[in-house]
Amino acid sequence: MDPVFKPLENKKLKLDFGCGPNPAEGYEGVDIIKFNDKVKHLIDLRNPVLPFEDESVETARAYHFIEHLTANERVTFLNELYRILIPGGKFEMAVPHWASNRAYGDPTHQWPPISEMWFYYLNKEWRKSQAPHTDIEFNEKGYSCNFKATWGYSVRQDLLVRSQEYQMNALANYKEACLDTLATLIKE
Repeated sequence: MDPVFKPLENKKLKLDFGCGPNPAEGYEGVDIIKFNDKVKHLIDLRNPVLPFEDESVETARAYHFIEHLTANERVTFLNELYRILIPGGKFEMAVPHWASNRAYGDPTHQWPPISEMWFYYLNKEWRKSQAPHTDIEFNEKGYSCNFKATWGYSVRQDLLVRSQEYQMNALANYKEACLDTLATLIKE
């Protein structure tokens, strides 16, 4: 055997959930509709168990998909995502900001819209101290995941030319200032 040759390690998946007809480059498309050959995995993501092995996914994303799940389906999906991600695995997501009409305009969006507070519930330590009733330990339909979450926003173009102080005030106080909430979840 050539001493420089190293066999490929077990390659981990990169998945784009709810990708529609155009999964992100370098990601395998996952959707309920077989739009085209780019959708590699035809899966109803509302199912309680995703057909992927434990810790088989390195990174995943869902841009404008999570808001199509009911509140209970979101819990199930995040628990399953946690199961299939490798330790330290990353999940990137975008959802319409709750104070934007984008959250309410599509009749397939589910209630409630996703707000910043939702991300706290995805962290086991926070749930333990602030909302134990939402954890799997006390609620069979609760969260079992443990993510560290960070988030930010996409804002209206006309706000980008304003001062940072003005932008921060608009984000805090004006409906329609934010278009989307962008978040990254890291499996702890």
